[in-house]
Amino acid sequence: MTEVPADLVDALRSVVGEVGVRATDRLGAAHDASHYLLTPQAVVRPNSIEEVAGLFQTARHLGLGVTFRSGGTSLSGQAVTENLLVDVRRHFGSIEVLDGGAKVRCGPGAVLSQVNARLRRYGRKLGPDPASEIACTIGGVVANNSSGMACGIEFNTYRTLDSCVLVLPSGTVVDTSIADADLQLARAEPELHEGLGALRDQLRADPLAVERIRTLHAIKNTMGYGLNSFLDHTDPVRILEHLIVGSEGTLAFLAQATFRTVEIRPHVATGLLIYPDLAAATASLPDLVAAQLATVELLDATSLRVSQRDPKSPEEIRGLMVEDHCALLVEFQEPDEQALQDRLEAAALLWERLPLSRPAQLTTDAGRRAAFWHTRKGLFAAVAGNRPSGTTALLEDIAVPVARLGETCTALTELFDTYGYADAVIFGHAKDGNIHFMVTETFDGESPEELDRYEAFTEDMVECVLARGGTLKAEHGTGRIMAPFVRRQVGDDLYAVMEKLKALVDPHQMLNPGVLLTQDPRTHLKHLKTSPRVEEEVDRCVECGYCEPVCPSRRLTTTPRERIVLRREIARAEAAGDAALAQTLRREYEYEAVQSCAVDGMCETACPVFINTGDLVRRLRAETRSAPDQKVWKAAARQWTSVSRAGSWALTAADHMPSVLPRAASDLARRVLGEEAFPQWTDDLPRGGRARPVRQDAQAEVLWFPSCTQTLFGAAAGADPDGRRSGVGEAFQRLCDVAGVRVRTPESMPSLCCGTPWKSKGLSEGYELMRSKVAAAVWEASDAGRLPVVSDASSCTEGLEALLLASGEPVADIEVVDVVTFAAQRLLPALQARKLLPAPMKPSVMLHPTCSSTRLGLNSDLDVLAAAVAGQVYTPQDWGCCAFAGDRGMLHPELTASAVEAQAAEVRSVRAAVHASTNRTCEIGMTRATGEPYRHILELLDDAVLPQGRGRTPEEPS
Repeated sequence: MTEVPADLVDALRSVVGEVGVRATDRLGAAHDASHYLLTPQAVVRPNSIEEVAGLFQTARHLGLGVTFRSGGTSLSGQAVTENLLVDVRRHFGSIEVLDGGAKVRCGPGAVLSQVNARLRRYGRKLGPDPASEIACTIGGVVANNSSGMACGIEFNTYRTLDSCVLVLPSGTVVDTSIADADLQLARAEPELHEGLGALRDQLRADPLAVERIRTLHAIKNTMGYGLNSFLDHTDPVRILEHLIVGSEGTLAFLAQATFRTVEIRPHVATGLLIYPDLAAATASLPDLVAAQLATVELLDATSLRVSQRDPKSPEEIRGLMVEDHCALLVEFQEPDEQALQDRLEAAALLWERLPLSRPAQLTTDAGRRAAFWHTRKGLFAAVAGNRPSGTTALLEDIAVPVARLGETCTALTELFDTYGYADAVIFGHAKDGNIHFMVTETFDGESPEELDRYEAFTEDMVECVLARGGTLKAEHGTGRIMAPFVRRQVGDDLYAVMEKLKALVDPHQMLNPGVLLTQDPRTHLKHLKTSPRVEEEVDRCVECGYCEPVCPSRRLTTTPRERIVLRREIARAEAAGDAALAQTLRREYEYEAVQSCAVDGMCETACPVFINTGDLVRRLRAETRSAPDQKVWKAAARQWTSVSRAGSWALTAADHMPSVLPRAASDLARRVLGEEAFPQWTDDLPRGGRARPVRQDAQAEVLWFPSCTQTLFGAAAGADPDGRRSGVGEAFQRLCDVAGVRVRTPESMPSLCCGTPWKSKGLSEGYELMRSKVAAAVWEASDAGRLPVVSDASSCTEGLEALLLASGEPVADIEVVDVVTFAAQRLLPALQARKLLPAPMKPSVMLHPTCSSTRLGLNSDLDVLAAAVAGQVYTPQDWGCCAFAGDRGMLHPELTASAVEAQAAEVRSVRAAVHASTNRTCEIGMTRATGEPYRHILELLDDAVLPQGRGRTPEEPS
């Protein structure tokens, strides 16, 4: 790997504040969701339009190309480069809802699902609805003219873009929303303004060109530039505004986009039509389109088999004995209940006529509908994750007239057989004649015949699609993969117009060279990504990037995708004999990927192939743990009662000292022992907590497993209505007493822990000791598993569940319930039945769901409890894991600060009356970030109990 010249670094840093040139920066950004791999010279993160304009000037002077990257979910190679890569995720993510939701203004780094989350309260959404909405961003949506499953070409990006702010290659800023935008463009860029008008007139004067453009855009089409802009718009500024759509970053930087939104039709019915084969399914499409279904999504037999491996997939898929079956996922969307019933009644006759393998059943149940769409939206990555280790997934994206989709699928299947692609998969948006198909190859440089096979297959595929009046790229963008075929798609004359357009707007060919237009007929065969075998989590990853928006370290260091691809790059360097590069990557990886990972597992909730990068990080931590470390923490596990109490006493002592003393002591310890070994004390930490109680009751109906965080950390500052300083443990005991629920704990409770501190740090010996202690104690105290176990901290619930599962049967079968769910399902109804809860006593509550409550599925129960104690319940729209992660927020405070920056600002702006969460350390982290005292939701429920129901205060054990 070549070093970046110092003068280039200096030049870039003179105009942009954030410039990454380390091996980790460059190789981590070399990967996106496509099957291309190019290493940029630098990764640049401008934070303003002015910095972008300055970067353009510098790049022109240096003769370097500039490529933009946001979500990194593009599949055609348009977001990778050997020049300068501009990452806009960190500083261009603004979202502003306008006109009561009728419009929304966004930065290019705004994630599509987050935009829709803000619009949902207005009953609106964006028109484009790609399956990758969980991770794709506005910049990519505009750059690729994204469409999706329901929007067709009527509500795609091109049709719903209202205005935008652009930075041209010259540095000129164009705001198309202002009234005299066209006049401003003419004054600032007279040649460009005149040239756009000339191309408009040229095309409009040619009837054959007009007819060809209309035909090309009558179906989904993202091949080349959108020349329909010259026919649909007259003013040059409006032409330019819409040419940006689908231009893949080759004409300008999109600094801001404003969309006209579409109405959400809230009454929905979804179902799976299962056919005996692909031909039968596609033959029914004209009737299904005529039935005015909002979506008709195709899943072939291989898609169904892969989906069956997902435990979250619907029973209709998991229970199917797949042979040659094909399924169509269909959905009606209507504005009211009566309209939906009318649709369903009319469709009942259609279902009877269709050659279905099973009767059609559409559901309005939100949970079942979500399961269908979970499967469909994660399908590409799930199928790609199913590929053999070491191979590369190659996804194509075509559209043909709907009437010709069946014969096209048949022809493609014949091509798969001809070229030996036995694992090929077909799925996609059948309603629009738009399908995706995936094959796998091994591009290892040792088998040139495989590259020859792929080249020949691509050539025949192009002929197959064009012969049927289709487009070679429907919605994924031309990129590198189809750039050599644009001329064949549009013809020589229209291709010449595209070349003139590029030269007019970007005369120095600076923006995204090699993408969309190219003179190299083999561009699509160069820089193909290889996937060296590394380890199980790494080998399954398809680099889709779905994990990135939920990762708490994404704005500080690396994301789960980057953690994985850097492991691949280390393996690649070692295989190439580049020991220096491998050593550099390993050194940088320690903080960037290992120390700064919260191991919260949120990545797994978004990953279509269920990779928990935290598992990888935990294993890496274990591999680097020294024998003395293991011994010390094993001793701590053996003497946990004393160790946890010592931690409590230390915090209480620090609470009584001048803050300068404990701060200086912790700083000294961190310098001597290392930042990973000793936490940083800050004056916002609470004093120590109380020893956990031991309760014995032969008639108990639950076994309580109080978290040791109650010993380490005292309750939040403040008092309950009776003046007591309370915590979740005391609140739980009082609520159980009032509700008539009898509980007990293991006799050795003060010495037990869920094991998370050891597991998260890779301290395997201490974890194993604690696991055996807990398993034995819980088995005995639960009457051999008869009693369910209730844990009062969500991370401990998750940790305890994993610990018991690791202990094997019969211990693994013990039911573990989080106190939030137990309270919502058992305590709250009892309190209400006894009339001990008044109307909500607080005007509002701000919730912080945790990563564990999300992974465990507790958040709906959290909402139920919150509604019982407060009139209004808020959850931040910018919610995410706080990354406090036990002691991670004390070892690396910068991690929590970065993770919750946006969320904290939203919390402060709402000014709720009270703030609640489900885990003590998360409460500490959010209190630190927002300045608002967070308490466990059970403490608020306990506060709300009427005085006559408030029993004795649970006695503090000696």
